[in-house]
Amino acid sequence: MAIQSISFTQPNDEWLKSQVDTKEYSSKSELVNDLIRQARKQQRQIDWISAKLEKAENNGFTNLSKEQILAESKSLI
Repeated sequence: MAIQSISFTQPNDEWLKSQVDTKEYSSKSELVNDLIRQARKQQRQIDWISAKLEKAENNGFTNLSKEQILAESKSLI
């Protein structure tokens, strides 16, 4: 595992400390790693939606219903 040294603004540091104090996370590092995992997952979803939109713009309309599109996007979560 790589070791990094990062700085936080005071409000962000206080929030991180409060999360650790409530025993939600055992350390700031664990919390930061979880936030990064969540951001990466969100980025994959954004990339998937962007690709679908680009494909739709290039190919016209889809035959999928809005329910099917929603179900497909939720399956990525």
